[in-house]
This record gives sequence, C-alpha cells and structure tokens, in this order.
Amino acid sequence: MRYDELEAAIRHLVAGAGDDNLRRFGAETVARLVRDERLLDVATEDELDEDALAALTLARENLLTASPTELRAQLTRIDDGILTDGDMDPELLTAVSALEHWTTYLETGQRDELYQLALRSIEQVDFQVSADLGDFLAEPEMAAEYDRIARLLTT
Repeated sequence: MRYDELEAAIRHLVAGAGDDNLRRFGAETVARLVRDERLLDVATEDELDEDALAALTLARENLLTASPTELRAQLTRIDDGILTDGDMDPELLTAVSALEHWTTYLETGQRDELYQLALRSIEQVDFQVSADLGDFLAEPEMAAEYDRIARLLTT
C-alpha cells in the first residue's frame, strides 16, 4: 500500500467510525504518543522551558481525565515555553501535535482531528522503522499500527 492509499484508507475508517470507536481510538492513540517516558528526557534538553515542561508533565498525567479547557491551558503553556526555533525533536513534536489534535477533537468533535492523530501515529512508527514508500505496510511494525488503527475504529 502506497502512502496516499494509506491516508485514504485511514480517512475512510475515521469517516465510518461510530462516536464510541472514535473516542476509544483517540484516547488510546494520544496516550500512546504522549506517555512515552523518553519525552521528558528530550524535553529537558533545551526544548522546553521549566513551565512548559511542567505543563507537559501535567497534561501527560491527566490526559484522559482533564477537560478540554484544562488541556488547552497546558498546551498554551507548552507553546509559550518552546525554546527551539522551528527545530524541535521529532518525538516531542509528535507528542505536542497529538495533544493538540486530541484537545481540538474534544473541543469541537471534528473527525479530521482524529484522522490527523492517526497520521501522527503512523509517522511515529515510520520515524522508528523507515517504511518503504512503495509499500508502506511492508514493515511489520507499520502493518501492526495500521491494524491497530483499523481495529479500534471498526470494532
């Protein structure tokens, strides 16, 4: 499956999913992307100031129980405390983007936010295994991630 076919398949899955499936998929995916303990190590290496790091820690700890308003407040603190000039660590950038997509989904209910969250999840796996552009699911890790996305959105 080429990347454009993968994107289309994920868009189709998100469009056809029920509200419970969307919420379960979003919660599980954002938790997977944001709760990696290595993020705190990366974030302390000149990526985030002290307040932004505290906000990231708080958002990670309360990810699934905080209100959208609370998450948005943490995202604002994170954004205000980014020390890099457009060159953020890819894993930290993925986590902050995932948190943004999840928060916006909670605020608006827009399915496209979960589509974008799915793409961040695919990109994270791609960052780890460097998928083949001609057959994006050839790597077992990439196929497993696509299967996880499909399972959560359809069952």
